[in-house]
Amino acid sequence: MAEGEPDYSSLPLTERWVHKAWKARKQAYEEAAKLFELTPDEYDPAFRPFNQDPSLWKGAVADSNVAAQSDGIAAFCAFLKFGGKENCVRSRGQVVTPIVEKGLVSTRPATKASSVEALLLLIELDVAGPVVEDILPAISAKQPKVIAAALAALTTIFHNYGCKVADPKPVLKILPKAFGHADKNVRAEATNLAVEFYRWLRDAMKPMFWSDLKPTQQSDLEAQFEKIKAEPSPKQERLLRSQKAAMARAPPPGAEGEDFDEDDGPEEPAEVDAFDLAEPQDVLSKVPANFHDNLASSKWKDRKEALEALYAVLNVPRIKDGDFGEINRGFAKCMKDANIAVVTQAAQCIEVLAKGLRKSYSKYRSVVMAPIMERLKEKKQSVADALGVALDSVFLSTGLTDCLEDIFSFLGHKNPQVKEGTMKFLVRCLRTTREPPSKQEVASIVEAAKKLLSESSEGLRSGGAEVLGTVMKIIGERAMNPHLEGLDDIRKNKIKEYFDKAEVKAKDKPKPKPAPAARGPPGGPKKIVGGGKKAPGATKKAAPAASAPTQPASEPTPTPQQASRPAAGSKLGMPKTSGLTGLKAPQRRIGPPGIASPRRAPAAATPPPPPVEDEEPLASSPPPKPRVGLGRGGLAGRSLTKPAAASAAVTSAPSPPPSSGLAAMERAELEELRAANDRLTKQVDEMRHERNKLVSEVQELKNQNAGLIEDHTRDVLSIKAKETQLVRARSDAEATEQTNERLRRELERLKRALSRAEGLGISGGVVSPGMTSPTPDDMGIYRDGANYSGSKNNRMSFASTLSEEKENGDAPHNYPRSKLSPELRYNSGSSGRGSPARGFRSAPVEEGVGHGTGPGTSSAPGGASSNGVESWKRAAEVTSQLKARIEQMKAKQGFNRP
Repeated sequence: MAEGEPDYSSLPLTERWVHKAWKARKQAYEEAAKLFELTPDEYDPAFRPFNQDPSLWKGAVADSNVAAQSDGIAAFCAFLKFGGKENCVRSRGQVVTPIVEKGLVSTRPATKASSVEALLLLIELDVAGPVVEDILPAISAKQPKVIAAALAALTTIFHNYGCKVADPKPVLKILPKAFGHADKNVRAEATNLAVEFYRWLRDAMKPMFWSDLKPTQQSDLEAQFEKIKAEPSPKQERLLRSQKAAMARAPPPGAEGEDFDEDDGPEEPAEVDAFDLAEPQDVLSKVPANFHDNLASSKWKDRKEALEALYAVLNVPRIKDGDFGEINRGFAKCMKDANIAVVTQAAQCIEVLAKGLRKSYSKYRSVVMAPIMERLKEKKQSVADALGVALDSVFLSTGLTDCLEDIFSFLGHKNPQVKEGTMKFLVRCLRTTREPPSKQEVASIVEAAKKLLSESSEGLRSGGAEVLGTVMKIIGERAMNPHLEGLDDIRKNKIKEYFDKAEVKAKDKPKPKPAPAARGPPGGPKKIVGGGKKAPGATKKAAPAASAPTQPASEPTPTPQQASRPAAGSKLGMPKTSGLTGLKAPQRRIGPPGIASPRRAPAAATPPPPPVEDEEPLASSPPPKPRVGLGRGGLAGRSLTKPAAASAAVTSAPSPPPSSGLAAMERAELEELRAANDRLTKQVDEMRHERNKLVSEVQELKNQNAGLIEDHTRDVLSIKAKETQLVRARSDAEATEQTNERLRRELERLKRALSRAEGLGISGGVVSPGMTSPTPDDMGIYRDGANYSGSKNNRMSFASTLSEEKENGDAPHNYPRSKLSPELRYNSGSSGRGSPARGFRSAPVEEGVGHGTGPGTSSAPGGASSNGVESWKRAAEVTSQLKARIEQMKAKQGFNRP
């Protein structure tokens, strides 16, 4: 360590893990990785702190320092590699997103490689679904490099684990979004992912996203697909831990001595089709309401258009099951239609419906199959092809057994076209079926095919030979030979040619031989004494014991085989001087042919041999007590010339004391108890791990619940605040409405006042005083602008009013003729005298309002004239102010109006 640097090694590992100094964190990551490598098993205490707090890994894999981040991801890989499933499950939710966003986009190759390895290890320890689910949100990230890195990681996952371990459906749904991205690197990674999917799924993946791509993208992908079409089917390159454990438990091939068939190779992965990938769609609700009416129309175009509309609805990868009985009855009726376009379209609808429903379509087979086969008489090839494809789709939804009855009935049809079409359909069924036909079905098929061999048409004869050749391919040449008896060589050679060319998916393999209950010598039934377990190799050494009686019973030297296998008990396995203590209690007696049972000794012509033992000696069992009736010299001292005594001795021999038998039973029971104890211990450990996992999930759910409660409280407070604001806004709106109403009334009042004021200004010099004399209320509106209380005699002239209106831009009023003064009406405005009707007015008012050239005007004093000028100026000012105020009122009213 350099001088001046603090020593972080004294701090605990978890404190250094979250230390603010990146060097301390880096040291903690390195130390943790070494610690994980030294652990003996996945239950080591070194993993416990990280399982208790999985969030520690979130900071490690997304460390702000690139050097520390590289070591942090490496430590996480070691944590997964040397840990178990529990480590993966607890930490998975914390690390996938940071690894995708920070690790996969790192500029360091080591960090990027460790990030990919961490994702693969997370899948290897458990399952791929949660990991892929956490990667998919990165496809919507803002940074293109994150999207490209996520797509590259998905490509690696599917390349290593395949589409059986990792479900491709969620990724296929978002693939069009990646192809539509503006960044070229994202589109390139999307292309690589699509090519990887094509390796596993082939054309089955196209219905999921192909229609969403641009034509240029489709052509580019097709060019990429052409390069890998010739490649063999891909295989899973990386196994899950569960798969490895299953392979370790499986016995090696041929270990049980079973016959190995050269055809029993590893099964090829089943081809995935669009039906397995697609989600069921409800098409019944989309069927046009007038479909059945149009289908029953007398015009063939209406019938064809109805079927075309239905075809567009049914043409989906997978259809949700429902009641399609009425629709299929309509299809069956269309098979008898006189127009071949309607027949062809109906056959295409049957095809897509059967493909979309698969096994669910089997209940409609009897409705449509016979009408389709009846229509095979159509000579036009396009119609015949459409009917054949429809029949194939119906067959795939059912099975060979269900279809044979209709096939046999139409193979005897009087129309040769129907016969030939049915024969071709039978050949296709035999090629595509995966279940081989039964013996009775094979016999029926062969008889029907033999009848075709004698037909006058060459096509039917060749078809019969092809049927027989295909059946031979399924059941084998040997099983087919009895069925070919009586046929000439020419026909046999023709059948053999079709046999060589036939390709079938079903093989009728012979049933495996039943394993014998026990592979012991056939000397008689086994006798088990004391309940001891038989050694695995005991029965295999029983055959050599058959020659034992020909050897002297007192031979002390065992054979090399017996010396190396003391478990295979025989007469020669005991030394001569062993005495009675050298005998074991007979656990089992298995005698080879020719050796009689000791209980049958009196009836035997030859002396009975001593009991044969094939049980392994138990080292822990005590030696048995001597048997009653045996001589002192043991088996070697027994006389062979006294069969009666030997018979008595042997008869009493099968009654050993129960000590050895009980010991064997106890030992077997002890082994069973030990195995049960180990099994229960393992179950307890698994339950403990499961409990810990559930506790962690409960804690996570509690945390989520607390967060939801907090969010709910925040939302409730926000709603209440919004409601308060809404109440205030409503009160403000009501107040504004009231103000608007008040201002509206004020505006009306001012308009009325203005109109009256304008009327007063006009009547100053033109209108007769008797007609337009203002009232005290009318004059009151001018009290603010001009003091009319002291100058009641000041009136505006007609000319001044007109000039004022011109200045304000107002058009002159068209005053009624009845309101004009007599002087103006009769063109006598030169007279300054008022009308006789104005006698009730005071003299000053008359003088103040007189205008003209008569003596009335000239005789008025100069003060009166000046007062008149001043009064109409004031009136003009008041009018201008009123107009301005009215405009302000209008503007304000329009602004506040909701």
